[in-house]
This record gives sequence, structure tokens and C-alpha cells, in this order.
Amino acid sequence: MNKLFLIPATIGNSSIPDVLPANFSQHINALKIFIVEELRTARRFLRSAGYTQNFDEVKFFVLNEHSDNREVERYLDAISEGSIGLLSEAGVPCVADPGSAIVALAHRKNIPVVPMVGPSSILLALMASGLNGQNFCFNGYLPVDQKERERSLKNLEQRAIQQNQTQIFIETPYRNNHLFESILNVCNPNTRVSIGVNITQENAVHQTKTVAEWKNAKIDLHKQNAVFLIL
Repeated sequence: MNKLFLIPATIGNSSIPDVLPANFSQHINALKIFIVEELRTARRFLRSAGYTQNFDEVKFFVLNEHSDNREVERYLDAISEGSIGLLSEAGVPCVADPGSAIVALAHRKNIPVVPMVGPSSILLALMASGLNGQNFCFNGYLPVDQKERERSLKNLEQRAIQQNQTQIFIETPYRNNHLFESILNVCNPNTRVSIGVNITQENAVHQTKTVAEWKNAKIDLHKQNAVFLIL
């Protein structure tokens, strides 16, 4: 029976053998239909991961913010031709990443879904944080507006205190420093803040300090891929 495979990708310029299983290329080489976010980067990644099929014989469907929802609904019709791979741009599909609508559609159509092993910056940052890994919540992106962002941070901090629940969130790399400044401005001095930067790459950094300690530390997060956690 043909299946929908959820295919992870490397994060940043991390080495493929370091973060993906040894049999990864074997699995992807069995596929000739892919749903991808960007065609050019998907092809580049597949080649670097050992994909040997002729791209002229491979069917690609593009799924991003410009996709027509009516067309997306028909992407899985190709399952009659063979198994399909849903490929992430970075990390694992459907976690802080497009694709959940495709997976939901697969369940409605009774298509088996197979998540493949790969790096998730969110879980890796949590593992390295020393914060509560038994009770946590991923909140995605916080508001861009400073006042709304700081109000959201105060709410997350209260939830963290009341429920002993690690709060995880991310930001667009060029706004990281603004988010970090907001954390230092509004959070309690004793609140622990963990930051995972360039996860899985050679220059990766994982640091956890209290807000008071961070105020005396120097870190530049501008245009860095970062995950933030507070408790």
C-alpha cells in the first residue's frame, strides 16, 4: 500500500550523516513524488542526501503560502502512482513547518503516514535546556509589535510559573535581538531563559541563565537561527 512519508531535512549547514539515519538515502530513492516548500532547495537537498533518480521523471508539488488550497486538496491524488514524500525545508515536517494540512488529508483518505527520523530544533533545544521536559508548550512566533510581544511574554511567564511548564517560542532571525531585549525587560529576574542557537551546526550554542544573569552576559542573536525557552 502506498504511503505518505514525512521527510526531515538538515538544519542550516549541518552535515547530513550527523543528523539523518544511515538508511535515509535508501528510503528517499524509492520515491518519485514529492510535496515540497521550494522546488530549487528541495532538489538541492535531495541530491546532497544521495537521491539518484532523474528529476525529469520525478513529480513535484509545491506547498507554501502561495499555494492554491483547491490544488493542494488534489496533491494526494497522486498516491495511486506511488508513495509520496512530504519534504521539510529544515528540520521535521509539520512542526513549526508547513504540511499538517497534507497529513490531515492523508488521514481522511486512509493513507498510511510514516514520520521519518530527523532533527527538530524545538526538541533538541528543550533537551539541552535543563528546563522541564515533562511539561512544555511550543508557542510558535510571538507578536511583532513590542507592546503585544511583551504582554504575550508576561502571559507565558505566568503560565510557566503556575503550571511548571516550559514555554518554547521562536522568532524570525533578524528580530531575535528585539525579542531577547523584551524578555530581559519584562520577565522576572529569577526566570530561567534558555537559548539554542544554530542547532546541529558546528557553531551551535546552548545556554541557560536567569534573566538577571543574561543582563550581564553578551550575546548577539541577529540573523541567527534560535529557539527560546523560559521557565
